[in-house]
Amino acid sequence: MSVSPFRLLLCFTCANRRSVLITMSQSKYFTRQRLATSADSVYPHTEGSDHGHEVKKPASKLGRKRQHVKVDYHYDSTVASTVSSTGNQNIKAEPVCDSINSLSDNVQAQIIQYVFKVKEEPDAKAKKKWEPPLWREQLANIVEMRKFKDAPVDSMGCDELYDKDAEPKTLRYQILLSLMMSSQTKDGVTAAAIGRLRQHGCTVENILKTPDDQLGKLIYPVGFWRRKVDYIKRTSQILVDQHNGDIPDTLESLCQLPGVGPKMAHLAMKSAWKTITGIGVDTHVHRISNWLGWVRTKEPEQTRKALEEWLPREHWSEINHILVGFGQTICSPVAPKCVGCLNNDICPYAKSPKVKVKKGVKEEK
Repeated sequence: MSVSPFRLLLCFTCANRRSVLITMSQSKYFTRQRLATSADSVYPHTEGSDHGHEVKKPASKLGRKRQHVKVDYHYDSTVASTVSSTGNQNIKAEPVCDSINSLSDNVQAQIIQYVFKVKEEPDAKAKKKWEPPLWREQLANIVEMRKFKDAPVDSMGCDELYDKDAEPKTLRYQILLSLMMSSQTKDGVTAAAIGRLRQHGCTVENILKTPDDQLGKLIYPVGFWRRKVDYIKRTSQILVDQHNGDIPDTLESLCQLPGVGPKMAHLAMKSAWKTITGIGVDTHVHRISNWLGWVRTKEPEQTRKALEEWLPREHWSEINHILVGFGQTICSPVAPKCVGCLNNDICPYAKSPKVKVKKGVKEEK
């Protein structure tokens, strides 16, 4: 049997004379050098070889270093008595041919002893996922500062603008339109535009019948209103043609709509379909995440991916709303109120030499 230097197959027989095969792969460590002392009688050792197989000696002058091999196993009825005594359920044991039953009981016992007495690799040694050291305390402080819900997003966010008495399809359509118009637009302006559309009749069919110039007057002065008129019309037509007048229920399909990016798609899935697919990252979430040291990114989409790598999923649904309101009231892009912020002592940006204290606020130098 040919044995790769990177994969060692060890055969032995249990007390009940059932042959098993141990595959050295993951989770358990032992030294091949140590095991060789018990396996020499099974695999005759010759000079320049490792248990009968050629081994290339390293060029190092220090000589050959000890090589470690990993063992992976799971509970198997054929070795129940042996495995249960170790309390270990990760070594993979499989029946093999009976040709090795000729091994002496002494050799079998030594091999089993070396294999099953290997110490389990601690979970702590596994690669730990990175996370900011103080993020839990920082987030708890932000939640405390947001408890009064006095930010514009609390009363004029996409979750608050739709007609709650409308049928489900219309409700979801209005949520999507509010998200499309909120880009590069203050919440107050978006809320006013949605209010005018609702008075006009904010349904897919009615919006398609509305002339572009009239639709532009209804949504003005939202940011890039001319472009958004085109997006709204094209999106509405796609909904009728491909989705039976409803908005898509998958992230991929939402992102294919004109004017809809990842942030809007994730928020639409959360608000319209009650499904959490990711974190919606706008300019506030992007800025604050970088200021707190949670991420080091240059674009909102990079921030989303970085946050989702470490932020526990149970926080995904609320993090956008919390940080947006925090950015609107305290951690604003211009002259943030760092002195009154509960995170003042643990915020990297608050300690940055780029800012200075003046009359209770932080101002960039």
